[in-house]
Amino acid sequence: MAIESQSSNIILFPKYEELKSEVEELRADLSKLYFEYDELRFVICPNIEMQYMLALGAIEYKLFETQCKMLRLKRKIELIQAKLNRQEEIVISEIEAQLDEEFAEYQDLLEIQIEAMNEALDRSKGKVLSGEDKKELKALYRKIVKALHPDLNPDLSEAEIDLFMSAVEAYKNADLNVLRIIAEMMVDGELPDESDNALAYLTKERERLQALIEHIKEEICITKECFPYNRRDIVKDSAKIEEMKQEFKRLQKLYEEEIELYKAKIAEMLE
Repeated sequence: MAIESQSSNIILFPKYEELKSEVEELRADLSKLYFEYDELRFVICPNIEMQYMLALGAIEYKLFETQCKMLRLKRKIELIQAKLNRQEEIVISEIEAQLDEEFAEYQDLLEIQIEAMNEALDRSKGKVLSGEDKKELKALYRKIVKALHPDLNPDLSEAEIDLFMSAVEAYKNADLNVLRIIAEMMVDGELPDESDNALAYLTKERERLQALIEHIKEEICITKECFPYNRRDIVKDSAKIEEMKQEFKRLQKLYEEEIELYKAKIAEMLE
């Protein structure tokens, strides 16, 4: 029996080492991808959005607000005309109430844009880290992600998950002191020792990590295709910004002219 066990171990050992090495490499790859994703979400994209909003946010908000007014008046004409066609009494308060309901989503979008503008203004006033501090912030967060990210460490306790969420908030807020404290507490998770159970665990872990890597790669691609990342070239190009401002002003004038035409049309319909 001892010989069979020894022979079994001889067969098992290369397979175990191969799987262990592969899982460690996958964990390292996933850790890098999560850091890239978080840097996109919490640093790069907010900075791009701040720059975009400070450069174009005010004029874009005014344009959208004017467009909403124009579309509301156009819809008001349709509702009045429908009443006239049916020879029904025109009660403006009822029409306005219907318009309020129909255009509630537009109003919500305007509020969201105001909030985004306020966030951009707040961010622009925030503390700016030095180059060395930025490097330390990134290095500490990478270490914490490797040790505490729930997808990299499935057996974390609730307290450890809470600690990771605290680290995420600290990273978002560029709170270097908090990240230093959390990083000091970190111990990298260890893979199981060689055994039949270890082989089964490593095989499942490899599949789990491969699936997570594909998922996070997809999330990174989606993030890079959407606002604000898709405006990154614009915020770096002053000529492009000026071109967009002129186009917004042209549209603003067009919408304002249409508003006056619609107002005149409504007054004529109500005579």
